[in-house]
Amino acid sequence: MRTFLKPAAGLVCVIALACAGCSPGTDDSGGSSSTSRPQSSASPSQGASGTTGSASGTAYAPYVSATTASDNDSAGSASTYNLAFVIADGSSCTPKWNGTTAIGDSAVKSRISALTGSGASVRVSFGGASGKELASACDSAAELADAYGRALDAAGATEADFDVEGTQLTDSGSVALRSEAIALLQEERDDLAVTFTLPVMPSGLDDDGVALLESANDHGVQVSTVNIMTMNYGSTYDEDMGDYAETSAQAAHDQLEKVFGLSDEGAWKGLALTSMLGVNDVANETFSLSDAAQVRSFAEEKGVAWVSMWSTFRDQECEEDDASSDDAATNCSGVEQEAGAFAEAFTG
Repeated sequence: MRTFLKPAAGLVCVIALACAGCSPGTDDSGGSSSTSRPQSSASPSQGASGTTGSASGTAYAPYVSATTASDNDSAGSASTYNLAFVIADGSSCTPKWNGTTAIGDSAVKSRISALTGSGASVRVSFGGASGKELASACDSAAELADAYGRALDAAGATEADFDVEGTQLTDSGSVALRSEAIALLQEERDDLAVTFTLPVMPSGLDDDGVALLESANDHGVQVSTVNIMTMNYGSTYDEDMGDYAETSAQAAHDQLEKVFGLSDEGAWKGLALTSMLGVNDVANETFSLSDAAQVRSFAEEKGVAWVSMWSTFRDQECEEDDASSDDAATNCSGVEQEAGAFAEAFTG
């Protein structure tokens, strides 16, 4: 997903998956069998108070800026806010918001208090599309786990999202170090719910995405949800974005069944969907309000854990008729809409 730095675009788990209809399985790729699976101490669609975003159980959990408030943050009915992004301060193993703002910054603390005042929880999102992810800056799993933990404590969060994409996803060393660090962190924090946010295509997760999940299995990481970014397919994918999201979700669902040994229902429960609202920097990709309604309906029907979007501060029409006169990459959607309309569509 885009960032704030520049416009752009196993081991057996000992706690049962918190959903009905899940069953152990084997890895069909020829590797060793695994009963590790997405799980959480609460249902993946629940926020801090245990309430869901809708009667269907599919929650709404948008991405927000951790440092800057938006008038659209309160639109819809968010059960959780994904705070973007914690990365390294330069090349050091020091966690900072967007690589520049201290994790304990008083303004950020006030912002988090405002977001959680409605009863919603916050999930700290590590990584993103730009900057240096902590797994590439820290020298050991213990040091990395400590950096992650300090960011979570500063936000008062028990939920962590690891947005791994681009070169970070293909760096097998950092993938393994991250898995080891998360496992260490979960040994210390048995209530820590972990999400991996990964790129996807209509054909599903690529080999690197599957390898990351298998690494998590190998290190005993207990995964609550796999959040797929239903976007950035490439300029040749110029048809309906809502349909592509459904196709991508079905393909990723089938992969989760195999990787984690889940039932059909369990794999849907362990899946989350994030869309790039409005226009994208990929030619021919425009995600409309009708696409958002389609994704919401699909997610409810399948029992997907949560739906999300990038991002609340873009959930508004650009000020001028020509989107280029305002920046649809950072602060508006580039489509005709009422402020907060995407949030309402994703809430259902």
